[in-house]
Amino acid sequence: MKKTLNWLLFLSFVSLLAFHWGCGENSHSSTNGKKEEVLVVPVEVAAVINGDIAAYFTGTAMVEAEEETEVVAKVGGVIEKIMVEEGDYVEAGDILAKVDDEKISVQLAQAKANLNKLESTYDRNKNLHKKNLVSTEEFQEVQYEYEHQKATYDLAELDLKYTSITTPISGIVAERLIKVGNMILPNQAVFRVTGLNPLIAVLHIPERQMGKLRVGLKTQLMIDAMERTELKGRIKRISPVIDPETGTVKVTVEVNDPSRKLRPGMFARIKIIYDVHANSILLPKDAVMSEDRESAVFVVRDSLAIRQSIRIGYINTSYVEVLEGLVPGDTVVTTGKGSLKDSTRVDIVSN
Repeated sequence: MKKTLNWLLFLSFVSLLAFHWGCGENSHSSTNGKKEEVLVVPVEVAAVINGDIAAYFTGTAMVEAEEETEVVAKVGGVIEKIMVEEGDYVEAGDILAKVDDEKISVQLAQAKANLNKLESTYDRNKNLHKKNLVSTEEFQEVQYEYEHQKATYDLAELDLKYTSITTPISGIVAERLIKVGNMILPNQAVFRVTGLNPLIAVLHIPERQMGKLRVGLKTQLMIDAMERTELKGRIKRISPVIDPETGTVKVTVEVNDPSRKLRPGMFARIKIIYDVHANSILLPKDAVMSEDRESAVFVVRDSLAIRQSIRIGYINTSYVEVLEGLVPGDTVVTTGKGSLKDSTRVDIVSN
């Protein structure tokens, strides 16, 4: 009986311990068994849009003058007056300087007087020759003297005209090579004039790009010296010959600058646009992730970032053309992509 009682007490004690242990487990679970928190990543987003995108070739070159000339004196003499200075803009035909014309004016007056005298003799002999009162030989001699004197007069008149030194092209006076009082000789260079309209830039483009280029294609020129001003131009000519040493072809780009601020020698970054896709699906460039020749983005749907593979086309400095994988209106992650995995919950923040 006593053994039975002891056995029952032992079982009761074990049951009590088991009950106490179970209660302790439940208490611990309720205190520390909080629900696991869901990770939310803050991101910046942008919308997929429709728009035009261009394919282009880029290069750099120095701006050059298409037209440039040394203005030469056509007669010798002393420089009497200078009308322009370096940096002045001149039109074709403008007078740049004046040569002392006193001597030439006297020579012209003398030639004119002799011409008038011979003209009277010529007219008289012409009438007499018609009446057979003067021999043909005598008449031809008078005619020769008259024509010779007329040529002498025309030459003197031309020399007087040439005492005004003019420019054959429009542009800026790049260099003045004379001073007032200088004695100059015929055909001596006195000014250098550089044309500003048009200006050109010469690019040397790899031969593999030749098939994409043609005369007349639009170009854009970014000029660093003009606070990165962008000017429009076009391809004026393409050399038909490939340089065998460099494997490049010479492409001449023409640019017009109505402001006349663009100058030869300035550095230009040139973009030649050879194709345009209109009304394309465009994606901000910052949203694209590239790995193993595959491109992808994170599309935000119901606060989840879903990884989406895409196929891309043309790319410019801001946008990527999407050929497959997205539609206009989709929202894509632009900032915060590095912290995302497929189906990560995100919080969109204003950019």
